[in-house]
Amino acid sequence: MNKKATPVNKQSYLADGRTKKGEGDIGTQIGNEVLWDADPELHGILTRSNEVEQARKAVMRLLVRREEKYHSRECHTEALERSNALICIRIMRNYFSPRNEELSGVSVISHLFDLSRSDCQTVGHPAFLYDLANVLKGTRAESGIYKEESVPDLQYLDGRDAARVRSDYLDNMADGAQKYIDRYPTGLLPEVVERRLANRGRIMDYFNASMEDWQDYVWHMRNVLLDADLIGDLIQLTEDEHEAIRLCSQNHIPFGITPYYLSLMDQDPLRTFDHAIRSQVIPPLSYVQGMIASRGITGVSLDFMMERDTSPVDLVTRRYPMIAIFKPYNTCAQICVYCQRNWEIDGVLSPDAMAPPEKLNAAIEWFQEHPAVTEVLVTGGDPAILSNGTLRQLMKRLMEIEHVRRVRLGTRVPVVLPMRVDEGFLNIVSEVHDPPHREFALVTHFEHTYEITPDAAACIRSLRNLGISVYNQQVFTMENARRFETVALRQALKSIGIDPYYTFNAKGKEETSSYRVPISRLLQERKEEARIIPGLSRTDEPVFNIPALGKNHLRAWQHHDLISITTRGERVYEFHPWEKNIAVAPTYVHQDVPIFDFLGAMAERGENIDDYSSIWYYF
Repeated sequence: MNKKATPVNKQSYLADGRTKKGEGDIGTQIGNEVLWDADPELHGILTRSNEVEQARKAVMRLLVRREEKYHSRECHTEALERSNALICIRIMRNYFSPRNEELSGVSVISHLFDLSRSDCQTVGHPAFLYDLANVLKGTRAESGIYKEESVPDLQYLDGRDAARVRSDYLDNMADGAQKYIDRYPTGLLPEVVERRLANRGRIMDYFNASMEDWQDYVWHMRNVLLDADLIGDLIQLTEDEHEAIRLCSQNHIPFGITPYYLSLMDQDPLRTFDHAIRSQVIPPLSYVQGMIASRGITGVSLDFMMERDTSPVDLVTRRYPMIAIFKPYNTCAQICVYCQRNWEIDGVLSPDAMAPPEKLNAAIEWFQEHPAVTEVLVTGGDPAILSNGTLRQLMKRLMEIEHVRRVRLGTRVPVVLPMRVDEGFLNIVSEVHDPPHREFALVTHFEHTYEITPDAAACIRSLRNLGISVYNQQVFTMENARRFETVALRQALKSIGIDPYYTFNAKGKEETSSYRVPISRLLQERKEEARIIPGLSRTDEPVFNIPALGKNHLRAWQHHDLISITTRGERVYEFHPWEKNIAVAPTYVHQDVPIFDFLGAMAERGENIDDYSSIWYYF
């Protein structure tokens, strides 16, 4: 058995730096020692090498020797640590691959060679040093992720005795998970409901509104909140929040909040519980400033998903054989900051958001002419906020296409405007839902437990009473990436009748970089947290949406490869298209956010980053 080790983490790094060099000043020697202490053999090879290619060959031989050791009859390394070591060796070989250097534009071996020169004053970026140090420790079977606590050894027990010991162990695991889950209140808790009733009363008084008004979705749409001063009269805003909203209004950046959704925000600006809700719609000041600056740069495109390359006709997006997207209405009741399509939305409830008749007709004709497309996802924008008459007409035209066997409606109204699911809306969808000939399904987007309210639950119940399935697509961001935060959401969704469907890794859009989470964290969440809860509560799939190509299933490693890491600690992935093993299609290279930075942000939010120590070993 190898000795127990500890993963290198940011807190210990900063502590060492302060001890040796003073608060906030991390010196060259201390910084680079993090890496060399993790693998002295590697350091020796680098310092003895005269040039980069000599170093590359020697390091590759070192990795081969380590791999052979783990495959030998004399290997006595603990089985799980051995498995992790072999994966880490594969990653390091990827990092030193000349092919991957060409593809990623990064030479890890050259950077290590430079860092190893005693006369070189280059300081390794902390995010690079700590990521590589942990992977190198992994190649030596010293990851430290397997602590002393382990599954009980049942080899000397059997039958009922063994079952009881294991049951006690599982109780402890469940209890530990529940302590995390309990940190994230839902909007169904009595004390939260009471707080929001007070919020509702304050908003209604401000607008001189009645309960009849409040239950009318049209009233909410007429009174969507756009002005920083008005919003500041109803909830406390920080200076940055106020300025961000003001700049949105001044520069015509899509922004808006429904009165209902504002009622879900806590009065104080601390974001203790409503952090995910505020972050959904109140953009960071840096985001707004970046959006304004980008308007003056020629050639900048915010179409991250490259929908222009997958649109055979206006209003239609097609990436897969049997389903296509139909976008008849190009606005929403309120705007999500990181929405992949906010670049093409003119404004909240824009009066010209409805596609003109000639484009609608051309899109419908396209669906009629393509019998292979048996499923239509109607989205936008949010077509659910269309009037009942307009929505019925659209649905009727789709129903008339014989080969369309399923219609999905992508909408956020259960979250931001649940009163929209009224009798008229229910009548429309019940006309579409005609199994087994044709199915109607609703796909929505809850981000956090705090968004789940009695109103939302009643809205979903009314749909389920018609036999309609409701699914959730969550975006994994800094606002729901804490330990078991997404597990808490999955459980809350199931409690009101929603099936988790996809968990999307946040898009790699630079303007929303503050929302992004490393892919390794989503993989860690899926393995270490979601795996604990019952299968029906974790029915979703973690995915990365590849621009122009479609969804990549992250937990299936055969669909992606970690090929490099930048000198700033950003892991570089090569994603394979869904057509892999079916047809030749291009791959996509993606630069992730540094794990080190993510852990720093978590620490600033009061998290114990030791809880995330295995994150380095998810690839």
